[in-house]
Amino acid sequence: MIRVFIDGKEGTTGLRIWERLQGRNDIELITLTEDKRKDAAARKEAIHAADTVFLCLPDSAAKEAVELAKGSHARIIDASTAHRTNPLWDYGFAEISRKQREKIANSARVANPGCHASGFISLVRPLVDNGILAKDVLLTCHSVTGYSGGGKKMIAQYESAGDDLLLSSPRQYGIGQTHKHLPEMAALSGIENAPVFSPIVSNFYSGMEVTVPLFASQLCKGKTMEDIKEAYKALYNGPVVKYVEDGDEGGFLSATKLAGKDSMEISVYGNDDRIILVSRYDNLGKGASGAAVQCFNIMHGLDETLSLEL
Repeated sequence: MIRVFIDGKEGTTGLRIWERLQGRNDIELITLTEDKRKDAAARKEAIHAADTVFLCLPDSAAKEAVELAKGSHARIIDASTAHRTNPLWDYGFAEISRKQREKIANSARVANPGCHASGFISLVRPLVDNGILAKDVLLTCHSVTGYSGGGKKMIAQYESAGDDLLLSSPRQYGIGQTHKHLPEMAALSGIENAPVFSPIVSNFYSGMEVTVPLFASQLCKGKTMEDIKEAYKALYNGPVVKYVEDGDEGGFLSATKLAGKDSMEISVYGNDDRIILVSRYDNLGKGASGAAVQCFNIMHGLDETLSLEL
């Protein structure tokens, strides 16, 4: 029996992890009463009693939890931004390289990927690793997400919006180019420069579509769109992340195609001159809680798809 504590169970990601794990007969979930969930002593006791701890907290609270875990045997999966570029932590995206799954399996400290970052890294990292894009390449990226990615406050804002015109259409944000996922996007994709990034939140609950446009001239000498496809085909053929040829919906690409799922689809469109790389998934699935549960399964030597909706 694996003892699990979800620190921050009341948040969007924590609740989804709880829902996925609570019916399993191989897991004992450790819980705190409402009056104890922010009590440091109670949290420390729960962390030290657990085999695995999910941190679904703001960055500062996540760092505090790691301090509380000192001296315990608990393995930690952190869903915050706090440790994603920390070299002492393993990045929780098993599919981005052939060695990453093994690293996660043997890890005591896993940083769960950010939602936007998951798409960008899934598209760019294999191209850098295969010499299709140079490390000093300058890229742009846009990402469309459902409003659940903004957490409880944004969910409440959208679901009580009524006839608010501003909330009835897509809204671009992160316009100062300081989005918290940018360091992670650059570091984990292997590029030297963070992309110009345009995240967009829209008036649907969940789903995500990340697009990286390329001119063929940005590819390394002799490389083509076919080389990109072959790199994706070789890497993304597992149960969770798959390369999909012609996965559009009659010339359209919906950000909600995989809403409610924990899978991810990678596709390539365009022509010999202009190419678009597309990653579609659920911001709450492979972009958050689904990825965390997948990492948990890998860390414990289990079928990585347990409790996932594919």
